Amino acid sequence: MMCEPWSTDRFELGEGLRRHGRDLFMVDILTGRLLRLDPLVPGPAEVLAVLGVPLGAVAPVLGRPGALIAAAGTGVALLAGDGGLRWLARPEAGSATPMRMNDGCCDPRGRFWAGSMAYDGTLGAGSVYRTDPDGAVTRVLEGYTVPNGPAFTADGARMYLADSAEGRIDAYEVSPGGAPGARTTFARVGEGSPDGMQVDAEGHLWVAVWGAGRVHRYDPDGALERVVPLPAAQPTSVCVVDAPEPRLFVTSAAIGLDRAGPCDGAVFSVPVDTSAPAAHPFRGNL
Repeated sequence: MMCEPWSTDRFELGEGLRRHGRDLFMVDILTGRLLRLDPLVPGPAEVLAVLGVPLGAVAPVLGRPGALIAAAGTGVALLAGDGGLRWLARPEAGSATPMRMNDGCCDPRGRFWAGSMAYDGTLGAGSVYRTDPDGAVTRVLEGYTVPNGPAFTADGARMYLADSAEGRIDAYEVSPGGAPGARTTFARVGEGSPDGMQVDAEGHLWVAVWGAGRVHRYDPDGALERVVPLPAAQPTSVCVVDAPEPRLFVTSAAIGLDRAGPCDGAVFSVPVDTSAPAAHPFRGNL
């Protein structure tokens, strides 16, 4: 299986890789940059916006070309095409421990889910927030240290969520109204930490494994089905793209490494034998 960098870019904390239409969107979290890649043609990432706050993840807003919902700074905002932010809520502003938003995505019903974490990694300080189409932002889960993902099954009935600090991937059954049920442990990662995730068309879960230089693929029962090695120590997010042939794209990070290698912080492309849907849009009318 041949793995190759997709461009000459090297990112401090590349994350949030998602397919929107024919494009790949990603973020460089701590620099607040939103970037776009062409999944058909290797080349440098195009910078779409630079925010004055960390940017964890984005999703397109249905019916509003160029508009995105963003997990940014201490909350959730609408991001206009010119980079302007309109805050929906900043629930982590003023927290006793300085916090920032991290990874996020929309479920099939068009609700935006995103996690928060403490800058200093305070145990259990993180939460998960759900933004509904009416713009209401609700804390739905607490007690996570570094929540990553989430990822949803095709019907939206199950959510996967990692706590990277705990080396654990959880599963929640989600009601039609968006209420997570009881937490169950889906899988544990023995070496490294589970980071960004995606469910493919076969219902398998792809997981970037930070600190271990690889990607895992789990079957729906939690059994490890595949390991994809990468020439970078800190993979951060994954995205399967199915045109013109299926490929797995993986972001990585160079932050915190004493001696970053030539591929640390790169975006990688790997041929695979499965497909996956594009990211779901936010269905708000705000």
